[in-house]
Amino acid sequence: MNFNVLTIKDIARELGLSISTVSKALSDSYEISDKTKKLVNEYAEKHNYSPNPIAKSLKQGHSKSIGIVVSTIDNNFFSEVISGIESVAYSKGYNIIITQTHESYDLETRNVKHLTFRSVDGILISLSAETQDIEHLQVLQKKGLPIVFFDRVSDDIDTHKVIADNYKGAYEGTTHLLNTGYKRIAHVTSSPTLSITAERLEGYKKALEDNGIAFNEEYIKYCLHGGRDLNEIETAINDLLGMKQPPDAIFTASDRITTTTLGLLRRLKVKIPQQVALLGFTNAKLAELLNPSLSAIVQPGFEIGKAAMEMLISLIESKHPVTGFETKVLPTQLFIRESSASPL
Repeated sequence: MNFNVLTIKDIARELGLSISTVSKALSDSYEISDKTKKLVNEYAEKHNYSPNPIAKSLKQGHSKSIGIVVSTIDNNFFSEVISGIESVAYSKGYNIIITQTHESYDLETRNVKHLTFRSVDGILISLSAETQDIEHLQVLQKKGLPIVFFDRVSDDIDTHKVIADNYKGAYEGTTHLLNTGYKRIAHVTSSPTLSITAERLEGYKKALEDNGIAFNEEYIKYCLHGGRDLNEIETAINDLLGMKQPPDAIFTASDRITTTTLGLLRRLKVKIPQQVALLGFTNAKLAELLNPSLSAIVQPGFEIGKAAMEMLISLIESKHPVTGFETKVLPTQLFIRESSASPL
């Protein structure tokens, strides 16, 4: 699949101008009127024209560059995903360009635009916590740019996706807490618009239902910026601890929320697990060495990155249009440690 890059020739044809006029207008030549410059530049910006000389190679499918969009690279999970991507990319002769959204929709759209200007052959993306509208990706895919989602995905684009089994991971984690003796289990999670939020919430709710525990909406706290805003997590924890019937356990749904919650509970002098147990999704390599050691649901980050990159290369190198797409679901692992031990 080749990404159809807009050329000066295309602009000239659409505006009824000569190629020379368009070229000079884009170069701000004194020979061209301001009115024509305005017309050409507005059209070029609207249709993502890139003057990058590498664009010629992109049209032929030879740029050998892959764009990656993640929330932050200092997240343990995403660093593992990137390692998995690299393991395939370099062996296949591709270079990668990594961008971070910091959970911002505006940054995500800017990063995607920047990557197209860099003439990438395809994009691997995990959506930001703020992203609801994915038109910026739909437009590019319609033009032929291969896109593969991982972790945080969207159903609004038909393409390959790679995710962890979030539902089962959340179900197993919540079930463990219930079987250990905890009955008032709170759930601190990310933005409700994210796919991982919905999947993990459903696993949590199903575990409660299967164990005869009524779902309590007051025990659900959303952190709209995926844990990047410390105040959001702090407010959520304080609200939960201040309830008439505070939770006896907290199930957290992301890497940053989990480790931050542990730190906040310790700062508040809350005994873990004697007063409140803690278990959550995290790929933190030091989880076993923390005090107390942290019970965790671990995602196969390296394998997710590896699979996503393999899928993207298959789209890029396909000689025919691809119409059949796959959502690959990889299993999580539950590690039971001190933070979710029996309260007795």
